[in-house]
Amino acid sequence: MNPFHYVQTLETATSVNQVSGAPEATFLAGGTGLLDLMKLGVQKPNVLVDVRKLPLAQVEELPDGGVRLGAMARNSDVAHHPLVRERYPALSQALLAGASGQIRNMATVGGNVMQRTRCAYFRDTANACNKREPGSGCSALEGINRSHAVLGGSESCIATHPSDMCVPLAALGATVRIQGLKGERTVPFTDFHLLPGTTPQRETVLEHGELILSVDIPALPAARRSLYMKARDRASYAFALASVAAVLEVDAGRIKNARLALGGVGTRPWRASAAEQKLVGQEPSPTLYQAAAEAALEGAQPRAHNGFKVELARRLVVRALTTLGGRS
Repeated sequence: MNPFHYVQTLETATSVNQVSGAPEATFLAGGTGLLDLMKLGVQKPNVLVDVRKLPLAQVEELPDGGVRLGAMARNSDVAHHPLVRERYPALSQALLAGASGQIRNMATVGGNVMQRTRCAYFRDTANACNKREPGSGCSALEGINRSHAVLGGSESCIATHPSDMCVPLAALGATVRIQGLKGERTVPFTDFHLLPGTTPQRETVLEHGELILSVDIPALPAARRSLYMKARDRASYAFALASVAAVLEVDAGRIKNARLALGGVGTRPWRASAAEQKLVGQEPSPTLYQAAAEAALEGAQPRAHNGFKVELARRLVVRALTTLGGRS
């Protein structure tokens, strides 16, 4: 691990100024991802600005009935919070499906949103990786790419976004509240993470020095009936091979509201808008669910070792919709 300077701040504006003023500085929150990458030599910040004592750890109701997740709120606290469990069960289930209990007790909302890929070629500096070193190539394209993305990839990068929490946040229409030198701004969650294209090293819309303040989830009564399903190699402490977050509201025999997002198969949390359009206004049926699943994976581009993810994700979508909407 390279030497670095450590700073702890108590004010948001101060922390933003400290990172903005140093090109190689970065924020430290739970540290469950960053410190691993520093030990591997993948990330080499020369200044760590510790933001754990900023007053951003609350989970609170917004005036419009939505819920605000403070950036420093711990994953375990969010998963078990009554507002989250009652109004967005898919989010609670996703958080509890991620990592281990010890990690969930340290990891934060902001850190989860900024979680970096688990691509082995990204984490091993002996391999080529455009995300880690732009222009060096991508060893995953012809390598062991079983865990890699089938949606949203490019010839520069097919690394999968690993977060469980981000999948329901995409489906629920959350927004990310950000503080920078120029003030505060908000970004729709589905626009926050970038496709790799030719610049996979740029993963989000955040500018250097911008700090996530909170993730805000809108009031969405239909989300009280939502769920998260995850397929993985073992029962715990494993990243998703495929996952789905689903919201389905059926009224008078027809689907009134449908929201779907996929994890484990995309280069970013993958909102399945085409599948949602297939569902809304229709009578629930196995045939309709299958059509939605086909739409959700439309355009998938599997590689040598990850073709199974396409059918796995389709079956998860059908299973989630059947669980929520029945077989009528």
